[in-house]
Amino acid sequence: MKKLRIFLASVMAMMLFFTSSFAYAAEPLNEVKSIVKEHYYPKVPTDALNSKTIEDLMKHLDPYSIYMTKDEYQSFMNSINMELVGIGVTTLENKKGLKITSIIKGSPASKSGLKVGDIITKIDGKSIAGKSAESTLSLLIGKENTTVNLTIYRSSTNTTLDKELTRKVISLPNVEKEKLAGKIGFIRLNSFSEGSAKEIQDAIKSMPGMKDWIFDLRSNGGGYVGSAQEVIGLFPTAKHAFLYKLKGTKMYGVDAIKQKVQWNAPVSILTDKYTASASEMTAAAAKDLKLAKIYGQTTFGKGVMQEPIELSDGSFLKLTIAEFFGPKNYKINQKGIKPDVPTAIGKEVEKSHSDFLLKQLKNYNKLTPIENGSASKSISLKVSKNLSWNTMKNANVYLWQIGGVSRKISLKLASGKKLIITPSKQLKSGTKYYLVVQPKTKNKKGAYSKVTIK
Repeated sequence: MKKLRIFLASVMAMMLFFTSSFAYAAEPLNEVKSIVKEHYYPKVPTDALNSKTIEDLMKHLDPYSIYMTKDEYQSFMNSINMELVGIGVTTLENKKGLKITSIIKGSPASKSGLKVGDIITKIDGKSIAGKSAESTLSLLIGKENTTVNLTIYRSSTNTTLDKELTRKVISLPNVEKEKLAGKIGFIRLNSFSEGSAKEIQDAIKSMPGMKDWIFDLRSNGGGYVGSAQEVIGLFPTAKHAFLYKLKGTKMYGVDAIKQKVQWNAPVSILTDKYTASASEMTAAAAKDLKLAKIYGQTTFGKGVMQEPIELSDGSFLKLTIAEFFGPKNYKINQKGIKPDVPTAIGKEVEKSHSDFLLKQLKNYNKLTPIENGSASKSISLKVSKNLSWNTMKNANVYLWQIGGVSRKISLKLASGKKLIITPSKQLKSGTKYYLVVQPKTKNKKGAYSKVTIK
């Protein structure tokens, strides 16, 4: 990989060149034209360089190439690093404006009744149709306790709503974690910000003894390429991270950056249609190198890299300079990454968790499912060969929620040859579980039954 390392060093030199050699230019338009002409990937549209304004020039480029003021750029960088004052939503560009992809619990957006799928069409009375997420981000973000007025299009009801929200400090950890039933570790990454790999390593260390891992990249719009290299380096067998191609060059490869703490058990990755950019770089590496099984829906399809370039007047040009691929040439841009296990929207955790649990239960006796469970405190079971009172009282018995945590239970024998299982907390309607019986003696076979709570 020596040649690739040398070439990457020259790319860094080129990036430094961007920020220094144009300092003399008095007119940003000419400055932007020079940079675009030399470095825009894959090639500059014919009429682009005849534009009379930077705004017109940007219209000829891809939607990821953005001209930003200094304040807009700072807001953009803060959003990657999860540091902002705003309304608490993540968004993607939409032809009508900005489509809300997720809402932070307890945020102004959540309290105002905004929903995932809503499209912000106007901010403070100004249409944002056709505008990029980066250029409109500064309109949503502002000083704490200031207000912003939004016009919302809700496609589910074909209605338009007006909302006034008060900006607040949004506190969202970049990494979320939970111990799921059956010793399955769940880790969600919200952004590929600086230190993401370190935060994931801390989460792994905080959950020792996990038999499998679920790594959630749903609605993760990406971030820094270097962070993606580090996150890919969490996989023990990952040597390469991705391939990329600059304007007019052949393909080059980049190594994963190995991490001290790595995934120590099989991993499933969760994706959806909002999984984009650095998230797709990670998922493509997992796909090409067979690092993990991917559950969910086809990803967004943003397989191009942008370089932020500071201009002589302090403004910034975020310019597409390269296309990236999986380490074995998996095409991402405008195609997305297909999951190994296509999964219904909202069922990704449940499906991947169930598959891991069933792997643990493959040598157990599979019993008749309990389909008539209710949300009442107790579950009644008929005594059988594998679920007799003697079997149950001499075994460890668990109630594993599929997509959730283990439930503590108590057992007793009732009249009429029935076993009564009572969870410590009332079960919710619509949840599913595995009732698992693990004999304490090694020579006896365990048993399990699927329980559906109606």
